[in-house]
Amino acid sequence: MRKGHLRGLLGAALLALPALANQALAEDEAMAAAGKAVFHQCEACHSLDTSKNSFGPSLYGVVGRKAASVPRFAYSKALTESGITWNETNLRKWISDNEGLVPGTRMRHVSITDPAEQDYLLAFLRSLK
Repeated sequence: MRKGHLRGLLGAALLALPALANQALAEDEAMAAAGKAVFHQCEACHSLDTSKNSFGPSLYGVVGRKAASVPRFAYSKALTESGITWNETNLRKWISDNEGLVPGTRMRHVSITDPAEQDYLLAFLRSLK
């Protein structure tokens, strides 16, 4: 391959990067919007307000947070001693079967087992920063 042809291909690829980044951002926003609709199953008990806990703790900033770490919320002993961090794997397990992940938790919840709904909800929770 000639040097000039390679430069042309590289230049074209670099010009396409902003469009690809915009497309990825639009896809993330669409996933988060769909996740906000799934979140209605959670909002009866969970706030998105960092200064307000409801029946459950605020879920604002939950992704990457240590379990049982929101101030002013009385967690179960099981969750407090779980030692888990709310990464994508643990959140997916929690929203599908919280009692299976942390036996003895006090949280009552509706199980979300559909992988697409889980993807949407996780995208929404990741957007809460």
